[in-house]
Amino acid sequence: MRPRRVITRPFPLRRLLVVHALRVGKRQAPVHGLLSLDVTEARRRLRESDPPASFTAFVVACVARAAAAHPEVHAYRNWRGRLVTHEYVDVATLFEVETPDGAFPMAHLVRDADVRTVAEISAEIKAVKSDPTRSRSGKLLRRLAPIGARVPGLFTLLYRMARRSVRMRATTGTVAVTSVGMFGGGGGFGISFPTILTLTVLVGGMSEQPRVVDGAIVVREVLDLTITIDHEVVDGAPAARFGADLRRLIEAGELV
Repeated sequence: MRPRRVITRPFPLRRLLVVHALRVGKRQAPVHGLLSLDVTEARRRLRESDPPASFTAFVVACVARAAAAHPEVHAYRNWRGRLVTHEYVDVATLFEVETPDGAFPMAHLVRDADVRTVAEISAEIKAVKSDPTRSRSGKLLRRLAPIGARVPGLFTLLYRMARRSVRMRATTGTVAVTSVGMFGGGGGFGISFPTILTLTVLVGGMSEQPRVVDGAIVVREVLDLTITIDHEVVDGAPAARFGADLRRLIEAGELV
């Protein structure tokens, strides 16, 4: 018979970054849009690219270009309540890295993602995964986590400032792209909890499904994707137009 043990250990300091970001995100009024996208052509092009590019980099590039065409979907209000839009798109993308406290989802900021190639973004993400200290986020994570754990309310204050500050958006980005599909087999949508960014795109599961193509039923690779916006800033029509452009970019695979 196995022993019925209970293990207690300190709460990982880096998790406080997530906790306080979620607390600040409660101020948003999130609306979620669910898209099922045919990524058969995109996946074929990615496999045939030389060197092979990552699917995450492809999605980041597509999201950035769609957001650049519809800047209102990643707008936000500053300290004076005025609406701020950006003529560039910096994408914060999450991936898991190993830390002394265990695995942790680190955010890496891909700057000017709307004007960069999939190959460039893919190479950058690969380099940061192999060495998280290459990312400014990785360096900040190592410095701020121990400090924030000892200064009550520091993380909450920083996130509240980042939500309104134009200058701090240079560190946090204007759009977030994250993924849950890599951790589970088959299709499925993920619903993200809002943090400080107006627009979040969550990449869900991928599966083979029957689709009608040129009047015939064929098996296609389908990606489940969730768009989350802050309804306090973005209305449904702009969000729908952004979603339509994102669908076209991803399904065509032309950016590869």
